[in-house]
Amino acid sequence: MTSVAIGPADQLDPRLLEHRRELTGFCYRMLGSSFDAEDAVQETLVRAWRGLSDFEGRSALRSWLYRIATNVCLDQLSGRQRRALPMDLAGSPFPPVQASLAGRRPATAWIEPVLDRQVLLEDGDPAEHAVAKESIRLAFVAALQHLPPRQRAVLILREVLRWKADEVAQLLDTTVASVNSALQRARATLAAAGGVPAPRALDADDRELLARYVDAFERYDIDAFVRLLHEDATQHMPPFEMWLRGRDDIGTWMLGPGAGCRGAVVVPLSANGTPAFAQYRPREGGGHEPWALHVLELADGRIAHISSFLDLDTPLFRTLGLPTLVD
Repeated sequence: MTSVAIGPADQLDPRLLEHRRELTGFCYRMLGSSFDAEDAVQETLVRAWRGLSDFEGRSALRSWLYRIATNVCLDQLSGRQRRALPMDLAGSPFPPVQASLAGRRPATAWIEPVLDRQVLLEDGDPAEHAVAKESIRLAFVAALQHLPPRQRAVLILREVLRWKADEVAQLLDTTVASVNSALQRARATLAAAGGVPAPRALDADDRELLARYVDAFERYDIDAFVRLLHEDATQHMPPFEMWLRGRDDIGTWMLGPGAGCRGAVVVPLSANGTPAFAQYRPREGGGHEPWALHVLELADGRIAHISSFLDLDTPLFRTLGLPTLVD
């Protein structure tokens, strides 16, 4: 057996570093926050450094790291209220007027986005990759927050990561019967919440739609923009409690309180398993500065939903590793 040693954060042993991305994905699903997930992974590696003993074989090390990460997440979740999205909290849409910005909650109240490249492995089985993408979609991550923390861990380990029941039982210091019972209850809770529609791969028509979306947004041609939306499309904008329904209201909003987005630059990305755009607004003195990450849901050849995460209460762009200034 060989000893695995790690030093400062920028000098981690490669055998630990190779698990960072998948651990970040696990912690993100558990916590619903990219910022908290990064923090949890750092804490996991610190605990591993302090308690590291000899390991033989990659699988043993991986299981041990997941055990630590699970305990870190359970500690973080102790006594916390669940994170949510504005549409989960407000019963009715807001009118597209300035007063709709009056309601605002702290960053800790909201689900946060995550870039695919932060949490999804680039190789591996295509079917497993598809499951991993589905399991970071905003709707799924929001649904997970309805589960008690240990049920959440069981469901992620069993159904996303495909661990066996006895492996999960060993990780959680419990029995296989308890794991199976927790999984059954978790499935029932998610089903009662309405489930999560399965995603599909983007086709040529979808890519054309997204290109038209970018063009209309950057030209701030709102007539063209709203024609790309479903008639009953929705949009929300954490940290504000408001959400909008209907392309007419979304268009009215963009020409009203949202008019400051005129002249923006948008950069295509992939976040939460779906198309996304980083938006940079004009900056006094030149250039463009971070404003929002828009995560899109497509359906039937139109934009069905826009989650606009504003870079206001947390350094969202820095957390996601995005540029903080563009030309």
